[in-house]
Amino acid sequence: MNLENFELIYKENRVKIKDKAKIKSKLGEIVGNENVSDKEIDILAYNKDTTLITLNWTLEGKIAALPDFIVWPETPEQISSILRLANEEKIPVIPFSEGSGVVGGAIPIYGGIILDMKKFNKILEINDKDLTVTCEAGINGMNLERYLNAKGYTGGHIPQSLYTSSVGGWIAHRAAGQFSSKYGKIEDIVMGMELVLPQGDIIKFKTIARASTGPQLDKLFIGNEGTLGIVTKATLKIWPYPEKRALISYAFPTFEDSLEATRQILRQQIYPAVIRIYDADETNRHFGHIEKAKDKVMVVFVCEGIERLVDLEETITRETCEKNNGIYCGEAPVEHWFETRFKVTETSSTPTFKIVADTIEIGFLWDKAADMYHSVIEATKKIQGVMMMTAHVSHFYPNGVGFYFTFAGIPPKEKTDFEFYQEVWNCVVKTVLDMGGTISHHHGIGLNRAQWMPVEWGKSFDTLKSIKKLLDPNNILNPGKVYESAWKEGGRN
Repeated sequence: MNLENFELIYKENRVKIKDKAKIKSKLGEIVGNENVSDKEIDILAYNKDTTLITLNWTLEGKIAALPDFIVWPETPEQISSILRLANEEKIPVIPFSEGSGVVGGAIPIYGGIILDMKKFNKILEINDKDLTVTCEAGINGMNLERYLNAKGYTGGHIPQSLYTSSVGGWIAHRAAGQFSSKYGKIEDIVMGMELVLPQGDIIKFKTIARASTGPQLDKLFIGNEGTLGIVTKATLKIWPYPEKRALISYAFPTFEDSLEATRQILRQQIYPAVIRIYDADETNRHFGHIEKAKDKVMVVFVCEGIERLVDLEETITRETCEKNNGIYCGEAPVEHWFETRFKVTETSSTPTFKIVADTIEIGFLWDKAADMYHSVIEATKKIQGVMMMTAHVSHFYPNGVGFYFTFAGIPPKEKTDFEFYQEVWNCVVKTVLDMGGTISHHHGIGLNRAQWMPVEWGKSFDTLKSIKKLLDPNNILNPGKVYESAWKEGGRN
């Protein structure tokens, strides 16, 4: 294997390391020589995350970027020493764990050191009285959930990436799971953290249910995407494993009917653990075998908890759906969802057919949610080359919703894959912003959305950048993400 045979997309951004042998030796002194690598096979393995455009590039012999070293630390003190060295030598450090991010957040566009967190994989304590679990941040999500289930608990945080994501990744990207309507998102679940700041300081936020002790600094690091600190340990909420689970599905004549039914359910303070709305096109793809759902909008619900509560939630959910023209479809669609919910082959296989595809999730309030949906669909379908644009709604609040758009297409001859990819992304994001929504609900910013951050945040973005500069004056931690745009063209800079 020869990495020189690959074309680097972000070649011009790379930081020049004058004496790689010296840096490798110093890293070996910190973590042990066996925990440092600059072998081509390892460097190649860490060139990307799960951003779909990078799969197209790989098939074309292209690579987004390449790190210079991979290190596998085991203690916060080792991470601290690595960051101090990186500051002295002005070398970027990119935190990495499972690599399941889909917005380029772990792509080492400036080269440098990939800091792999996989050895931080211990479950330290379950506290039954407080209903908490304390674990290291590199632990795999499914491993943690299986451990909790075996002990009679659930963590409640079940993202589609459960098998390929970590606790630290959840915190870094401010993640949301499939059961979030009942258990909350990761910012609702984290109760305490330990992390290492960019210049090497180790700080801890005590585990507490709530405090009124000034601004809550810990919230700054939830969603920081590895740019302000590296989480090494966290204490999370847990719940007793549910006694009963009710599976409910309804098909609605229109998208508006489905939204109105779910809005009214939440307005009554009924919180099914899972609610998912699929527009007519996605219903056809995922539930085409359900006769009652033909040409309709499928909604699946899961209510879980103690039996008496589940019975009440099921009754009110069904009554509300039927008042809004819902047609009961039974348990089969929900069972099908459970069987397929972790499968992502539909989008990940598209590059082999020369198709450019991706998913874009955004947040919106209820009052114009249906208008926003139709506007995005109409705007993107006008782009030459777009073959498919569909949506489902996967996260719900009494006040708003999280939408998830999926597009696929073949670029016209005059455009590259990347130019087409950017055009669709920019069309969706601009439409959402113009209508008053937010550019990301739970996937984060990474590379894909960084150019839109000044529009999203307005004047307050300057304050956010000032915090980054204060904590990380040498721009060591995950540069090129969140606060600066590394996309070559397109969008607003």
